[in-house]
Amino acid sequence: MPIIPLRPLLEATHKYGFAHGAFNVNAVAQGKAVIEVHEMFRSAAILQGADLANGFMGGKTDFMNATLEDKKIGAKNIADAVRKYGENSPIPIVLHLDHGKDFESVKVAIDNGYTSVMIDGSHHAFDDNVELTREVVKYAHPRGVTVEGELGVLAGVEDDVFSESSTYTNPMKVCEFFRKTGVDCLAISYGTKHGAAKGVGAKLRKEIAIASMENLKHEGIFGVLVSHGSSTVPQYIVEEINELGGKISNAHGIDIRQLQEVIPHGIGKINVDTDIRLAVTRNMREYFVNHPSKKESASIGGIWNLLEQKADQFDPRAFLPPIMETVMTGNIPDEDVADIVNCIEKGVKEVVGALIVQFGSVGYASKIQAASLEEMAERYKKEVNR
Repeated sequence: MPIIPLRPLLEATHKYGFAHGAFNVNAVAQGKAVIEVHEMFRSAAILQGADLANGFMGGKTDFMNATLEDKKIGAKNIADAVRKYGENSPIPIVLHLDHGKDFESVKVAIDNGYTSVMIDGSHHAFDDNVELTREVVKYAHPRGVTVEGELGVLAGVEDDVFSESSTYTNPMKVCEFFRKTGVDCLAISYGTKHGAAKGVGAKLRKEIAIASMENLKHEGIFGVLVSHGSSTVPQYIVEEINELGGKISNAHGIDIRQLQEVIPHGIGKINVDTDIRLAVTRNMREYFVNHPSKKESASIGGIWNLLEQKADQFDPRAFLPPIMETVMTGNIPDEDVADIVNCIEKGVKEVVGALIVQFGSVGYASKIQAASLEEMAERYKKEVNR
């Protein structure tokens, strides 16, 4: 089926009481793998491209300095790939922008194929956050595109999203935010943290989710809550990376049991990025250790050199510049690159498959009332005119 907006998936999680994982991708191979593993579990899929990930997919290896033009190219590249591998899929698939930093970045994503977007105005004062988010909604909804906002600030680091400390979401402001902006879902700050260093024993304040959702129900407002910074950081993968020559330290995630406990209280979308990064990096290290002659490969030897030079890193974007053409387009020029692509795909499927099961979305694809962008645009129009 065609790539669809996020709203129908949110409605299904709201009705049936499960959560969809939302998985960040930074290469065509990752997008392909996310789709395939969701098909295997008959679960709808949410693929996320972070704002600066679009820059990387546009060929800007120094993605922290990506321009709007880089993001435009990258957004089209990932959207083309998702359509290629998902257009005839039996499951609903969403392409969602993660942490859009400003209106122009969000507009670029929408104009180049994204069906859902997040605008992160959490670093602004409440009224300014509302105004920015409302501006995005006014552009997105007439095009059928779903919008996610954020209220409260998460600690941690993810690309250019950084905060030393958290500001928890005030449940008393949630209804006001939904009402004034018209968003479909809201990322809340309740104890999760961006990045791999979430701390030992990180504890979620599920009462924030409970109070937020109860307020929405009391006011009769449709809204789904989103959990950012929710990677579980599997310790076995961290240990394997280090056994293979990596130097990853202070890497701890959110206990999966805590995430499962908040799902019945309105958390319907759970964002995961770090787990994928770790599994892909582990697989690439393992490949070169098991195939030492490939360290001298003309096409992929540069990946090994970067793995060696940046042993304390685990973001595959630090290691993949030698094969950027494949990252951006999915084209595979030789068997060595095919081996690396296989490492990437297997890493994605390992962690994403486990989380699909643990978040409870297995088998729910057929229960989602899919709607096209055009159909959602009509629905949004009717809601405004009520």
